[in-house]
Amino acid sequence: MEKKAWQTLLAAVLAAVSAYARELLIPVLVLFAVMLLDYGTGVAVAWKNCELSSRTGLIGIVKKVGYLAVVSVGSVLDYILRISGERLGRELPLSNYFGLLVTIWLIINECISILENADALGLPVPAFVGAALERLKKRSEEETPGEQV
Repeated sequence: MEKKAWQTLLAAVLAAVSAYARELLIPVLVLFAVMLLDYGTGVAVAWKNCELSSRTGLIGIVKKVGYLAVVSVGSVLDYILRISGERLGRELPLSNYFGLLVTIWLIINECISILENADALGLPVPAFVGAALERLKKRSEEETPGEQV
């Protein structure tokens, strides 16, 4: 019975999140997928180099959870702006602007990391893809104030 209660709660939470953040759901799922892939390739690189460490692995997991927290902060900012606009009699045309920007930025960073890990594993990575993503990463870091997450 307890298992059914957890399943019901999870279904209700996912339904509420998907109803609120329709435009954000697919990018967040993509982010989750690339985070898993990045973590897996990072573990493979550490294993190949005989550098496996549970502490480093735990730090990586905490970092990925932090990514989701940053996306949540962007979504909260979007919500505050939308509610403030409504109270002031102005409707904003974009509903998940900051949440999407943060999510896309993190997806790009994760993809760059996956390519770096693939290269470290000796897998073939097209030079033009790596160069294009590296330029994009440098550009996003130049335009983003503060330290990269």
